Amino acid sequence: MTVKTRITRQKRVDWAWGYGMILPLLAGLGLFYFYPVYKVFRDSLYTVGAFNRSSWAGLANYTKMFQDSVMWRSLGNTLMYAVIIIPLTVVLALILAALLNTRIRGRDVYRVIYFIPTVTMSVAIAMVWRWIFNGDFGILNHIVRIFGGTPQYWLSDEHTVLLCISIVSVWMGVGYNMIILLAGIQGISSNYYEAAELEGAGKIRQFLKITIPLVTPTLFFVVITTVISTLQIFDVIYMMIPTKSIAMSYAQSVVMYFYRNAFEYSAKGYASAIAVLLFAIIMLLTLFQMRIQKKWVHYD
Repeated sequence: MTVKTRITRQKRVDWAWGYGMILPLLAGLGLFYFYPVYKVFRDSLYTVGAFNRSSWAGLANYTKMFQDSVMWRSLGNTLMYAVIIIPLTVVLALILAALLNTRIRGRDVYRVIYFIPTVTMSVAIAMVWRWIFNGDFGILNHIVRIFGGTPQYWLSDEHTVLLCISIVSVWMGVGYNMIILLAGIQGISSNYYEAAELEGAGKIRQFLKITIPLVTPTLFFVVITTVISTLQIFDVIYMMIPTKSIAMSYAQSVVMYFYRNAFEYSAKGYASAIAVLLFAIIMLLTLFQMRIQKKWVHYD
């Protein structure tokens, strides 16, 4: 047996062991990720009704979707959520991360308090906030009465329902992003701040000229994940707004409309087309962010 033959056999054994180790992961990804994606794309070309009975529809679901005014209203609501939630979540998380990186009394306690909403069940959060926004007995209206204001039905008013959902979403998302940004800030060398202090730069100037530029790689990750999660907003709407509420059309997101078509109207083919559209929107926005990140993200 030559040396070349022994090396070739050893490589085959190594390859076999390597693929054997990752086989369970590949099987899980195929079963729970790739197959569902394929199934959604496939079902979007069929009329899928009750008991999964299907018939070929071609592009009929997509044609219906582009002519559906409720669908476009839901997409508009989703974009409004993005306009409100994304900037507030990212900015507040960055400010809190910077503040909790300083030497203040009870710093660890504050970190835990801000992170609690992230590890709390969405159902519990929705129940609490639904009680706060209750038009008859809510705490918010009680405070409004104390200051002489007029109580509102916050979750059934077309002018306030979207804002209320956005507030809850920001409250839920700030803590998670704060922890990620805090880790990024703590990775910045203290030499930069010491040099800035010698030059007479104050804390605000240090934050603007040192912290923000050097934390942009982490900030980029936070922005991408926040954009994706906001465009997929569903659970807060589902748990706080009854489907028969008059305000649902003003709060309904694309994912909520997808859910109602799939499980309330038994139109799974049409729902799959909606999911494909949302996937395309998220993919295009992510690619756009990946492209422009070279202009503002500093990898030093």
